[in-house]
Amino acid sequence: MPGKMAVIFGVSNILWMVLAASQAFKIEIVPESQIVAQINASISLTCKTTGCEAPSFSWRTQIDSPLNGQVRPEGSMSVLTMDPVSFGNEHSYLCTATCGARKEEKAVEVLIYSFPRDPEIQLSGPLEVGKPVTATCLVRDVYPFERLEMDLLKGDHLLKNQEFLEPAETKSLETKGVEVTFTPTDEDIGKALVCRAQLHINEIDAELRKRVATKILQVHISPRNTAVSVSPSTRLQEGGSVTMTCSSEGLPAPQLTWSKVSDSGQPQLLSGNGTLTLIAMRVEDSGVYVCEGVNPVGRDRKEVELIVQEKPFTVEISPGPQVAAGIGDSVVLTCGAKGCEAPSFSWRTQIDSPLNGPVRSAGATSQLTLSPVSFEHERSYLCTVTCGRRKQEKRIKVDLYSFPRDPEIEMSGALVDGEPATVRCKVPEVYPLDRLRIQLLKGERLMESRNFLEAVEKDSLETGSVETTFIPTADDTGKVLVCRAELQIDEVEFEPKQRQSTQTLHVQIAPRNITVSVSPSPTLEEGQSVNMTCSSDGLPAPRIQWSRQLRDGSLQFLAENTTLTLTSTRRGDSGIYVCEGSNQAGTSRKEVELIVQVTPQDMQLRASPSERVQEGDTVTIYCTCGNHPKTWIILKKKAETGDTVLQSVEGAYVIHKAQLEDAGVYECESKSELGWQFRSITLDVKGRERDYFSPGFLMLYCASSLLIPAIGTILYFARRANMKGSYSLVDAQKSKV
Repeated sequence: MPGKMAVIFGVSNILWMVLAASQAFKIEIVPESQIVAQINASISLTCKTTGCEAPSFSWRTQIDSPLNGQVRPEGSMSVLTMDPVSFGNEHSYLCTATCGARKEEKAVEVLIYSFPRDPEIQLSGPLEVGKPVTATCLVRDVYPFERLEMDLLKGDHLLKNQEFLEPAETKSLETKGVEVTFTPTDEDIGKALVCRAQLHINEIDAELRKRVATKILQVHISPRNTAVSVSPSTRLQEGGSVTMTCSSEGLPAPQLTWSKVSDSGQPQLLSGNGTLTLIAMRVEDSGVYVCEGVNPVGRDRKEVELIVQEKPFTVEISPGPQVAAGIGDSVVLTCGAKGCEAPSFSWRTQIDSPLNGPVRSAGATSQLTLSPVSFEHERSYLCTVTCGRRKQEKRIKVDLYSFPRDPEIEMSGALVDGEPATVRCKVPEVYPLDRLRIQLLKGERLMESRNFLEAVEKDSLETGSVETTFIPTADDTGKVLVCRAELQIDEVEFEPKQRQSTQTLHVQIAPRNITVSVSPSPTLEEGQSVNMTCSSDGLPAPRIQWSRQLRDGSLQFLAENTTLTLTSTRRGDSGIYVCEGSNQAGTSRKEVELIVQVTPQDMQLRASPSERVQEGDTVTIYCTCGNHPKTWIILKKKAETGDTVLQSVEGAYVIHKAQLEDAGVYECESKSELGWQFRSITLDVKGRERDYFSPGFLMLYCASSLLIPAIGTILYFARRANMKGSYSLVDAQKSKV
């Protein structure tokens, strides 16, 4: 027992010591041991205590240098802020907290670095294929540089790697770089020069430790392979033109210029592009022409020599050696001299006939005007040019033609399906007629063609024509009738040599395939409405007209419409209705019979002479119905054992010498295809006076008088329940008994 007490006492002491320790005076610093800060940035160190209500704080560096920061107490905390961070902040900082007689101290180390910008890539000059160039990559304001590593790459190829492991003598921001000399090639065009820099300080984030700079290589190629093409030639006639085109290879594309070497040997700039065009060349334009290609890395040149020769004296006549002139038009013949400063001109016809036109000469040209052109102008004209003692002559032939209008198409009349028609095409005021050809086509098919080669040549305007007869069909509607005329003069050019006119065929078709539809049916019940719709084929579309045929065969006009509507029809609307379709090509008609039926009506059931007769009398029971069409009439006598169908003639049933058993209920049923009606009467037959009167007979008679009508009523409703509703009209049968 004493041993257990000792154990309990020991455990209690331990728990009390743990509790006391948890409430003891403590100090902590944030961050705990080390912080890495970039120069010119801002950082804060926070010192805080627990277990003390009013602590006091003090800060110092481990080597008692200035704090280079601002201290701000905040209750149980003290904050040391360094803004901006500089080399003077790279120390171990100690925070001392005092609580009464107790004192605690914590230290934190501040490390600094500088890596603010991406590398810079510099080239010693423009890149030129085949010429060495030096590429330099610089990293500015770096600290500590001994942690720096740099790579310089061209594309994916590493040109140089460098580390700066030598220790720094002083704390300062340094600029470090790597330099490589290489010779650009054609394959380097468009490649990237990449500089990668990495500061190996593991305490900072990975993305802050690496920086990259990229420069696309703009590789230049000095101008080369400069070439010149000359059109038409380097040897030219005086007054001619020449175009010289220059090309040169290089990167960037060389700037091309043209110049001419002057008599003093100096170039005279002529053009700032690759093409030089010289017009109206003179002899003094002969010489050496230079094309030079220049870009930022060099230049290249190509020379060409032009020789301009004196041009001989020539004569030209226009529009050409042969010209076509339309009768009534104007034509100007122009004669020009080249290579002669003061030419003289004269005109004449080949047969020395009058010119029939004025002449006007000025400078190096002379013009003969023929206006208006007539048959007297169909000649050959000669222009003679004299230049000093030299003389030249040119000839021009004037050919006349007349083809002023498009052909004219004439039809014999309106085109009707199946009826012959004549079409004529004529071309008026034609010359020469023997060169005319006319073609008449229907669609793509040639109907008629004619050449007028046999025509006698006359100095007059004539009309050529062609005609043909054909039978139009419905398929011709919409086709195009084409009249094509051609003046076949191939030796001269004029427009137009061909003319044509077109006419779209509209073939009329007499009405046909006329149809009539009746809705709901041609047979109707009285009071119903009916729509009679008529349609007909034809071209143009037939005009539809509705009429009713009267008893004398004549037609009564009703409406001009495709649909005739009758509402609330009556028996009198029955009859023949006629639809008539008509257009310019003919008329067609269609008849339809309309039957308006009425339901059974005006039904009468009676006994003659009376419904109360004496035994032995003759009585006639009549059943009649005055409707149309005829109906079936069924006359029956009702009985408990079953109905007896009576043989009647035209609905009349005669009882000769009526007996007491003839008394009872008589029923008449009228049926037609449109419905049925029901009537009943009670025949009372009184017996003759006898010596005695039987009460039993009287009771039986009264009972039968009540029972028979009741049975008749029940059978009536039973029959109505079994009826199907409607019947078709047929010829009525004679009543049977």
